[in-house]
Amino acid sequence: MASTHPTKIPGRWREGFALDYHTISSDFVGHDEYGHPRFKTVRTELGELLYRLKYGSDKAVIDEVVEAAANFIASWVPKEITIVPVPGSRLRIQQPVLVLAEALGKKLNLPIKPNAVRRLKPVPELKDVFDYDARARLLQGAHTVDRSVTEGQRMLLFDDLFRSGATMNAITEALYEDGKASEVYALTITRTRSIS
Repeated sequence: MASTHPTKIPGRWREGFALDYHTISSDFVGHDEYGHPRFKTVRTELGELLYRLKYGSDKAVIDEVVEAAANFIASWVPKEITIVPVPGSRLRIQQPVLVLAEALGKKLNLPIKPNAVRRLKPVPELKDVFDYDARARLLQGAHTVDRSVTEGQRMLLFDDLFRSGATMNAITEALYEDGKASEVYALTITRTRSIS
């Protein structure tokens, strides 16, 4: 099982954690032949597993990531909770967040509601938007919540990588205000070193 080093993540949820940082270090090594910056990146154990799943479609890492997340969840959140994966920010053949959420729900025998939150409009990848307020503006009205699934329920909002929390905060607000959820917890597999 991959090692974890849980850290609290700030947000509108009752309580939130990332299981570890994504990277240990990332050093600039120069530009490639197209002028793009290149970095030598050393990732944490979970960061490397997540990277392999997201960018290499390596399904062999799923069980190890899920085992680490399941052990943490079992000791943290109330038993009666529903997993709500954050909708993917871009189209992929396999959405890593959904794949992990489904495996996690199966492992812990928890309901997973991938359609409890749906994206209503396209949102540009927020990793290229550095101002938090600009991110929040892009996310206004971007999600809808199925109240029939969330009303009065405890929800575990689940994502793979936490950067600024703008998306998760927007969804948490929608879960509380539109979805009338009783409690929202937040969990991500990794987080960036700087919250921007």
